[in-house]
Amino acid sequence: MVTPGISPDRFATAAGSGADVALLDLEDSVPEPQKDEARRLVLRFLRLHDQGEATFPATVGVRVNAPGTLHGLKDLAELAEHGHWPDLLLVPKAESARDIGLVDQIRGDASTPSQVWALIESPRGIQNLTDILRAPCLTGVVFGAADYAAEAGCKITSRAMWYPRAILAAMAATSGLPAVDSPYFSLHDPDGLRREAEEAAELGFVGKVAIHPAQLPVIQDAFRPSRSELEFARAVVEAADAADGTITTVGGAMVGPPIVAAARSLTARAGHEPASRRTKGSDHE
Repeated sequence: MVTPGISPDRFATAAGSGADVALLDLEDSVPEPQKDEARRLVLRFLRLHDQGEATFPATVGVRVNAPGTLHGLKDLAELAEHGHWPDLLLVPKAESARDIGLVDQIRGDASTPSQVWALIESPRGIQNLTDILRAPCLTGVVFGAADYAAEAGCKITSRAMWYPRAILAAMAATSGLPAVDSPYFSLHDPDGLRREAEEAAELGFVGKVAIHPAQLPVIQDAFRPSRSELEFARAVVEAADAADGTITTVGGAMVGPPIVAAARSLTARAGHEPASRRTKGSDHE
């Protein structure tokens, strides 16, 4: 859930909205003349959060300005100076591992280091994904459709965004990192939001950015397994346990270690089985 850093009255609302992450934005949603004030407001909120005066179920994140810009350097320098790092730091315009490395250098040996996520929002960022994903401190990636479309000269449509989204989700998976999809920018089109969120789930994204609390239920529902998917996953797990790890069948379909691993992951996410429980042979997934 993204909230402009210049709107402090909305910080607590975002953090208590039910979103997994409340992202306070210092970049695109803050006009140039207001960036210093937004930084001050965000730092004050982080201080209250660190001191326990403002506690929320959501992870509190901050999108700084791009590290290669004056305001990006100011954001990072003041976070380091005051020592109030957010739970999650989103680095925009990431196009190389150096962009992430610079953030890590400025963080230094912070006592409570943030998760560092890269916002991939340009054709060059997609082209350099292999390099970016090698950054040692990187813990996740987010796709930014608006900036990508602007640089690529394409429209922000499902068809135009399919390639970069698919590449990003797949390559993040090879690095064992979660990927989160771009926001859906139309606030009055729940059907379009649902369609795009379901596509993101199909591609392998673990979530989607929301820009308004009204979008959260639609997004959460799209990433929640359906009853039929959960029932099939349970049947796969039960059959695999009964077969003691050997290949078996469920509903006429062959079930091997990769399918069993996927079923265990799905039931674990749904809260029906510990993720650590595994069948013999599942290490070959």
